Amino acid sequence: MNLGGKESEVVSKDCVPSSFAVFCLVMTIWTMIAPGKAQVRGVYPLGMTATNSGVTPEPGFTYSNAFLFYSRDHLKGANGEVVATGQNSVLMDMNSFVWVSKKKIGMLGSPVYSFVATLPIANNSLTSNAQGAISGGGGFADSYYQPFILGWKTKRVDARAIYGFLAPTGRFDASSNSNVGSGYWTHCVAGGESFYLTDNKATSISAFELYEFHGVQEGTGIHPGQALNLDYSLMHTVPLKSDLRLQLGLVGYQQWQTTDKSGPTITPDQAKAHYRVNSLGFASNVMLPARKVSLGLKYFREFSNRSTLQGYSLQISAAVSF
Repeated sequence: MNLGGKESEVVSKDCVPSSFAVFCLVMTIWTMIAPGKAQVRGVYPLGMTATNSGVTPEPGFTYSNAFLFYSRDHLKGANGEVVATGQNSVLMDMNSFVWVSKKKIGMLGSPVYSFVATLPIANNSLTSNAQGAISGGGGFADSYYQPFILGWKTKRVDARAIYGFLAPTGRFDASSNSNVGSGYWTHCVAGGESFYLTDNKATSISAFELYEFHGVQEGTGIHPGQALNLDYSLMHTVPLKSDLRLQLGLVGYQQWQTTDKSGPTITPDQAKAHYRVNSLGFASNVMLPARKVSLGLKYFREFSNRSTLQGYSLQISAAVSF
């Protein structure tokens, strides 16, 4: 929901289970009222890499499908005040394909190489309490590619270094209110770490950091501000049976706009209105290692946001390795 301009929302998926937490999945959903007036989110799907952030899957091919639902009902001002109400919802079906090499690279600490391609289908809608239905759209959205992922594994720490880019493959028209694409390229650099507090790796603290370098939007000349993202979690794994593990814990995320937005229609006040997002929630993963199958659930509730929308997110995923 954006009652004064345009929302840029990327939603991706971190395949929740440890067997597929290799990548940050990114796709863009734009709810558009007046092109280029207000940027209220970055492109990273907040929270999607909160668990098992440093884990690289086993060598081979993995397919993941994620169902993502984002709902927001308040637009917050620069001081956290509510400036508009309504309903913004984003529904996505994410199809991700991951390949992990069997061989380690003979330098830089002998990491493992992998890459990911994510092809999303999305549907979004925006309704104002004062104006009724405003915008909506559905179809193939912006695709995300991570051609360079290096993963390290030690006794107490797993880590990953990532480069990826978001391609504007989704439908975008600056004069339309039914867009499902962003209309610009985004380059991302990221790092993920999982620290194990016990020798059996049952208890872990994970963190994921991602920085967004946005391009200029086609048709509007708007250059969105860059953004820094942080996901984190505290998780504990319980073995239920010989081939069944349950992982439970607390999760959270934060996002900061780090530079001013700019463009021919951006006012000085809009340029300086940097958004900030905060959230806490819980997560659970069910893993069947022998079958190479995993299922995951995450729930996040946002709070104390600034210059952006506020609501909650429900994320359900499943992954299988071959």
